[in-house]
Amino acid sequence: MKMEKTVTEAITYRRSVRIYNQEKEIDTKIVKKCIENAVLAPTSSNLQLWEFYHITSKEFKNKISSACFNQPAAKSAKQLVVIVARKNLWRERAKANLNFIKKSFGDKPIDKYDSKEKFAISYYKKLIPSLYTDFLGIIGLMRYVVFNLIGFFKPVYRQLRKSDMRIVAHKSAALAAQNFMISMAAIGYDTCPMEGSDTLRIKRILDLPRGSEINMVIACGVRDPKGIYGPRFRVPFAEVYKEI
Repeated sequence: MKMEKTVTEAITYRRSVRIYNQEKEIDTKIVKKCIENAVLAPTSSNLQLWEFYHITSKEFKNKISSACFNQPAAKSAKQLVVIVARKNLWRERAKANLNFIKKSFGDKPIDKYDSKEKFAISYYKKLIPSLYTDFLGIIGLMRYVVFNLIGFFKPVYRQLRKSDMRIVAHKSAALAAQNFMISMAAIGYDTCPMEGSDTLRIKRILDLPRGSEINMVIACGVRDPKGIYGPRFRVPFAEVYKEI
């Protein structure tokens, strides 16, 4: 798929489009390619705790649109992409990373690995389980207290509670979402990320397991002339940019 716009052009072109042209269809294969670009986004510990549900059937689009309160962006969209955070898949994804690392380094006895290779293996065998293993939030809270006490004396990692690890998964999913939307903008397709939805209903529609969480629903299509509600507003750059 040829990207017709530069990165800056695509970022500038991207707007949250709330009404889509009903006469213009979008190519499912091209949207899928943009989702392939999404999974190239950076992700914490390379765990890739995400899934992407590409909604192309009218039946499911209508169901999810209803769960998004039939807001114009959802109702007029030609396709939808639901981005799901899957923190509960950390064991499978850590194992996949570990297998990849061992294959890359060569299958050999542990004493034959150098220090860098041993660290990478230990990271996924020991550190990741220590961060993600929890029981009713109690273990995470204990880690949080202990590490914050240590933090009085030296820098430590402090995002250790169950809620913190959820945020980590959602941040990675949001980075993937931005990759997707910029890829769509680069070829002249439009999107609108929607947080206004009944996420429990969407999980039921998609038959998602309990541990999954809806990150966002993204409407897709080609903008109608009335699809952008007004000129872009941003607070002055000087208010948000701090050089130190």
